[in-house]
Amino acid sequence: MKILYILDLIGTAAFAASGAWVGVRKQMDLFGVLVLGVVTAVGGGTLRDLLLGDIPPFSLQDEAYIYIALGVSLVVFANRERFQAFEKPLLYFDAIGLGTFLVIGTTKALEFQMGLLSAVLMGVMTGTAGGIIRDILANQVPLILRREIYASACFAGGALLVVLKQAGAGRISSALLAAGTVIAVRLLAIRYDWGLPKS
Repeated sequence: MKILYILDLIGTAAFAASGAWVGVRKQMDLFGVLVLGVVTAVGGGTLRDLLLGDIPPFSLQDEAYIYIALGVSLVVFANRERFQAFEKPLLYFDAIGLGTFLVIGTTKALEFQMGLLSAVLMGVMTGTAGGIIRDILANQVPLILRREIYASACFAGGALLVVLKQAGAGRISSALLAAGTVIAVRLLAIRYDWGLPKS
């Protein structure tokens, strides 16, 4: 689906920018910023493919993902003094990436004959594992372990996708509805500062 591929590239760019920005805020050098940008952008999907046995992973089959991640990370590093103005808009593009990655990961797991729950978990991992790796490397508590509505939005979208597929809904409509659910929940959480209960 060409539209999902385009959204996937947009999401990759947004994830790379968010990873690189963490590196900048942590005062890392250029190499550190590039590493965080790339692992945030392709880490989740790469881990998914390794677990599914799809070798080489998608990021090595289509190097456009790595080139985009490196290019965006370089732009963030070069414009680090002015990039803060883009931090809020970046969250909206990040939401697009999250929804797209969830759909791609869940769909791929289903194609590999994974169980329904396992497929949803693979989709959630595709959308969140890169950020977890980023946060660990940056020595901070991963985003999904804080009060943010993030992984929970993925679970909602993944569950919807599985239900729609089981009901025989069309592939494109199922994908768009599931991705739209993740994006909408995430954007509403940002807009209204929603969060899960915490101790």
